[in-house]
This record gives sequence, structure tokens and C-alpha cells, in this order.
Amino acid sequence: MRVLVVTAVPVERDAVTRAFAGTPEVLAVPGAELHRSGAFDVLAGGAGPAAAAAAAAFALASSTSQPYGLVVSAGIGGGFAPAAPLGSLVVASDIVAADLGAETPDGFLPVTALGFGRDRFVPPPALVREVAAATGAAPGPVLTVSTVTGTAARTAALLAAHPGALAEAMEGFGVAEAAERAGVPVLELRAVSNTVGPRDRAAWRIGDALAALTEAFGKSAPVLEGWNRHDH
Repeated sequence: MRVLVVTAVPVERDAVTRAFAGTPEVLAVPGAELHRSGAFDVLAGGAGPAAAAAAAAFALASSTSQPYGLVVSAGIGGGFAPAAPLGSLVVASDIVAADLGAETPDGFLPVTALGFGRDRFVPPPALVREVAAATGAAPGPVLTVSTVTGTAARTAALLAAHPGALAEAMEGFGVAEAAERAGVPVLELRAVSNTVGPRDRAAWRIGDALAALTEAFGKSAPVLEGWNRHDH
């Protein structure tokens, strides 16, 4: 099965492809490069849900002769302490658009409460369990935000609105939108580079998170490549 992996930036893309043997083949797609290693096509689609959705959609639409069986949103992200410490892995049980909706005098309303749209996608539970078992990743909700959280107040508000959330990143929901419209299952896998809360760039551990991401794909590649949704 062919797997499309969408990251935000080239350093994340390269961390994923380091998990695979050999030098990846570089292919051009609209607005990006695909780095192909065996069954895996990895691209850096850009930061934020809009760029991620556009990149994933172009890649999916370009794959008609050899369609993808799975799309993975992957990269580094912020972890909610203490559930997701620095360097740990998180696999999304729910991919949640945490700031898609409306502010009201009574608080935030998700887009679904406004009577239209959707605010979450649920990856295949069996696949989430298998990836968690293979990598040691914690399964739980991963929030997609357009603005990285940088205050204690915002952290508390997110956890109040989304109890049990493990991490936040900026691309998962956009990738999931594209995958859903193409009829392809989606997964999100994150390595924790920083703690969600007051912004402290000096405390981030990006190198450790990228190394964890490489290791995660090394361990999960057989699961992802061999997974068949019709068997579960």
C-alpha cells in the first residue's frame, strides 16, 4: 500500500525519510517535492492547516495511477504536561480543529455548534492502537491550531474545552480534510518538541523531537505499509 506523509517543513520531511533505507527519489508535484522511499511519499506542505490541506489535496489528486491507501500528518508539536513530555510520541485518536468556530460572551463555540462544518476527524481506531503499540506513542486527541499557544491562560482554555488533549500542532486537521474528501483514511503522529504553555523558545528540544520522529517511522513503517482498513 502507498502511504502519503505530509509534514510542515523540510526538516520534518527529512526526519521521516531518514527512517527508510537509501536515498529518496525526488518527484515534483504542484507547489512541492515528493520524496519517495519505497511505499512512502513524504512532502513538506507548509505550516498551518490551509497549506497542509492544499498540499495534501494536490498530492492525492496527482496519484490516480497509484492511489494512496493512507495519509499521515506527521511532525513535531507541543505537548500538554504532564501527559506528553518532551521527546515523547503522540498518535491522534481524534484530530480536532481547536480554534475553528466563534468567540461569544459565554466563551468559544466550535463550528459544529454554529450549525455547520465539522471540528474533528477520527482516525481508524485499530490503526491508532497498532501504531501506539509499535512506537510507544500515547494515543489521545491532538489539537490543530492556527496560532501556537504561548500563555498559561490559553493552555487552560484549550484543556477545558478539550479534556484529555495530549498535543497541539498546526497541520493535522487540514491534512484530514483533504484525506476525507479523497476517501482515504488519515492518521496523525507527533513527536513533542516543547511544552504547551508560556512561550520559552530556549526550552524547546527540536533535535530530540526530530530524532524521535525518525525512530517512530522506523518502527511503524511495517504497520503503516501493511495496514488494510478492510481487515479491521
